[in-house]
Amino acid sequence: MNIENDLFLRACRRQKVERTPVWVMRQAGRYLPEYRAIREKADFLTMCKTPELASEVTIQPVEIIGVDAAIIFSDILVIPEAMGMELEMNEGKGPVFPKPIRSAEEAKGLKAIDPYRDLKYVMDAIKMTKDALRGRVPLIGFSGSPWTLLTYMVEGRGSKNFSQIKKMIYDNPRLAHELLDKISRAVADYLSAKIEAGVNAVQIFDTWGGILSPSEFSEFSLQYITKVISELKKKDEPVIVFAKGVHFCLQELTASGADVLGLDWTMDLKSVRDLTGGKVALQGNMDPCVLYAREDVIRKKALEVMESYGNGTGHIFNLGHGILPDTDPENLKALVKFVKEESPRFHK
Repeated sequence: MNIENDLFLRACRRQKVERTPVWVMRQAGRYLPEYRAIREKADFLTMCKTPELASEVTIQPVEIIGVDAAIIFSDILVIPEAMGMELEMNEGKGPVFPKPIRSAEEAKGLKAIDPYRDLKYVMDAIKMTKDALRGRVPLIGFSGSPWTLLTYMVEGRGSKNFSQIKKMIYDNPRLAHELLDKISRAVADYLSAKIEAGVNAVQIFDTWGGILSPSEFSEFSLQYITKVISELKKKDEPVIVFAKGVHFCLQELTASGADVLGLDWTMDLKSVRDLTGGKVALQGNMDPCVLYAREDVIRKKALEVMESYGNGTGHIFNLGHGILPDTDPENLKALVKFVKEESPRFHK
């Protein structure tokens, strides 16, 4: 199926575009009243596992906000759950694994996944969403990186000091590598299945890459991101890697096989563009908290992002992390409208 608005895909491939495409991470989420109305009827995991609901909330920001790409509604932790871990989503506390993996004995219970069977609900949601989108915009699939997934699996929940996962990489690096290898195969199979189901691009979220030192990032995260990308079964679907807080490894990430690097708001687009030499497209990177501001401030900050990247293709406008749940959707609408109106001058 031809895609009516393919700006996002062209920018990912650094092909000529008429304006800068724009979408935002977590755009299918709680900031939208329409999402909250559905959420009142079903808990988060039920929404993830009900293709009709996942599809409906995936499409909401396309129709309400006017973004240039949809991202399938799901969660990165469906992979550990499919591998055999019990997952709970606690209101106010976030995801919890009541029985985290901290030893070789506990790791024995993890199984290899068949995404077509164990995560069929995600594939069904993708097919349903593709039908409903009718080629209006591209659809993005995603996964957590092996390191980020392992961090949750070992910590059991969100953490401030990440003591359990760091204890594992220092005390038992062999076990960490065995687990990362197993998770990498699961991620590659899962993203390949998503591509076969119809997504037009995939994004790998390395949310916790920035908690590692440069050498540890290379050993425990980067090599497994590279492994996943090398094992993807794809045609020309772009791969985005978003590694939060990883200032020190941008050239290495550029060599990972990724087509696009997602950047958090602490990085300067011009500097990264110069550093990476135009070998990858860049995605980002406005601070999500700017969307709490007045419209004139939002416009000013959005223009600063576009001016920082400069002229030419290869930029996808996004936030430097996910949109926050108490954001006024009218502010996001204003941002998207402004990027659409103002960005053509960067592409003449």
